Amino acid sequence: MSVLGLIAGGGDLPPAVARSVRESGRAVFVVALAGSTGGDWVQDYPHEILSPGEPGRIIRALKAHGVHEVLLCGRVDRPKFSEMKLDAKGMLLLPKAIAAAKKGDDALLRFIVGICEDEGLVALSVAEAAPGLVCRDGAVGAMTPSPDHRADIAAAFAIVRALGALDVGQAAVVCEGLALAVEAAEGTDAMLARIETLRESLRGTAARRRGVLVKALKPTQDAKTDMPVVGVATVRNAHAAHLSGIALEAGQALILDRAAVAAEADRLGLFVVGVIP
Repeated sequence: MSVLGLIAGGGDLPPAVARSVRESGRAVFVVALAGSTGGDWVQDYPHEILSPGEPGRIIRALKAHGVHEVLLCGRVDRPKFSEMKLDAKGMLLLPKAIAAAKKGDDALLRFIVGICEDEGLVALSVAEAAPGLVCRDGAVGAMTPSPDHRADIAAAFAIVRALGALDVGQAAVVCEGLALAVEAAEGTDAMLARIETLRESLRGTAARRRGVLVKALKPTQDAKTDMPVVGVATVRNAHAAHLSGIALEAGQALILDRAAVAAEADRLGLFVVGVIP
């Protein structure tokens, strides 16, 4: 297998992907995007730290390390174009990049992937490069949802589908048929933190857990760049919000360290389940 080129943004997904790919026996070369990629994990891999405004240097670095297939994952903060470091190719493509950024983060990610494809590289999704991270149908831990929970799961999926079509978010919380929160630009963790500010008659409590978190791929979303992700931190935050559990779209969402997520969900008494809507 050729070296996989990983263009890494922020968050826990890029290092999880890099580990999974390397454990499969494939070498990884990382392009860490300046201003987005955090942590010291990139030091464990051959890498370069480059600006999103340096597509020419990014392509040259990938090809110099024998990369034929490339994957972009992680959070990419919308850049301040007036302050971004640019190379010659970046200056030529800047108007198109600005236009893509105005359409949303997904459009900007697709733009970056498109540059790689225009240069003859093959863009992969996380599911293709690290299939072990993909959520499967069924319970992840020992807990399973009740029929009432499944009704809330179905309602939350409908909400995510409707809002996702407008590129709003990829997560929602529903409690006994009532939508408690939807995800926007703040992200899943901040959305969950809002739940406890609601009055107790609407939400769960430590004594009586209620409500479910659902994460699903937006209809407008490209699975090559940004699949929904759940990790141990998500389980802990759902527990802090007094929810009963978490549901993910099977085959279209990722679980970072399935064994650790299952163990933490069992410890805290939550279900985590992959479902086919």
